[in-house]
Amino acid sequence: MTDAADLRRRTAELLAAHPPATTAPLDFLRARFDAGLAWIHFPEGLGGLDAPRALQSVVDAELTAAGAPDNNPGRIGIGLGMAAPTLLRYGTDAQRRRFLRPLWTGEEVWCQLFSEPGAGSDLAALATRAVRTEGEGPEGTGDWLVDGQKVWTSGAHQARWAILIARTDPGLPKHQGITYFVCDMTDPGVDVRPLRQITGEAEFNEVFLTGVRIPDAHRLGEVGEGWRVAQTTLMNERVAIGGARTPREGGMIGVAAGDWRARPELRTHDLHQRLLSLWVDAEVARLTGERLRQQLTKGQPGPEGSGMKLAFARLAQQISGWEVEFLGEDGLTYDDWTLRRPDGVDFTGREAGYRYLRAKGNSIEGGTSEVLLNIVAERVLGLPPEPRNDKDVAWKDLPR
Repeated sequence: MTDAADLRRRTAELLAAHPPATTAPLDFLRARFDAGLAWIHFPEGLGGLDAPRALQSVVDAELTAAGAPDNNPGRIGIGLGMAAPTLLRYGTDAQRRRFLRPLWTGEEVWCQLFSEPGAGSDLAALATRAVRTEGEGPEGTGDWLVDGQKVWTSGAHQARWAILIARTDPGLPKHQGITYFVCDMTDPGVDVRPLRQITGEAEFNEVFLTGVRIPDAHRLGEVGEGWRVAQTTLMNERVAIGGARTPREGGMIGVAAGDWRARPELRTHDLHQRLLSLWVDAEVARLTGERLRQQLTKGQPGPEGSGMKLAFARLAQQISGWEVEFLGEDGLTYDDWTLRRPDGVDFTGREAGYRYLRAKGNSIEGGTSEVLLNIVAERVLGLPPEPRNDKDVAWKDLPR
């Protein structure tokens, strides 16, 4: 059984064989993965040691102290937080060995092709079609041809691979006729177009798929089981967005508290009381996240992650709104409206105006707050579900 002492020994051996000061960052990351120190709870040979997930912090602390490079998780968050756990649970041995190492090292960026113009909150209503071929193409029989449109795709302009759900049987009810694939974003027929946001940037994209050929070897799970596979992705996504580990007074509440301490001339009693309330809420959310991560050490995340994502969105919008109000005219400044395509989102390193604008998307991305409230009500609290008259109707017969 791997314990903390064993992990420290393994980490010391990695550092001795690959000193961070003289080893190229990518070479170090590859060696770390091969040593099983990437995500220690993964199986041996796939970046892990079958060790308790709770001990990951032991490895991370040793490597941070030694100045080892990280894999820029902000840039590859979709791969780490969504694609990897789905591949681990549903992927074949060949799929896991092909995709997990370059995913973790950051050599290959991933994106998520789920939402559509007519299937956002009601994701199961998606219309992108995947039709199986008969003996065509270099992969032989069993390829799939995909046509459709996806939207709000973060990082698609950088991604090599995408996790994709598409409808493979329109004659079944909407949740049953979906299949899950891995799509090569460099293939012919994949067209990525930027979507400019209120911040002026274009993190998001719309993606058009026209006759995109996907080999059956890139299918995750059984045909028609895509909705079940997607639930693993979505549950992990909400934990990744709302449950990131932060220190006390970390993240956006730390920035707001820093503004309060630095600008005493702007203080009022009302703003003070509101900041105190937000500080307490942020601390409660942080501690709840710690408890959720402890639960994760025992298995896959459940619907409780939806509650964390709800809290994250609400706090981000309330804190950024407080900060803009506190700073007055200074809170309205914005550095650059030029259309840019950033690597990720920076909620603490930019000005207050950026945080205020960007936080507006938090209650939409990763599942709208309205949908997540339903999930918490029905699957966490056990309240009666809302009436549904479309669950047993074939997708092709649904009004659109």
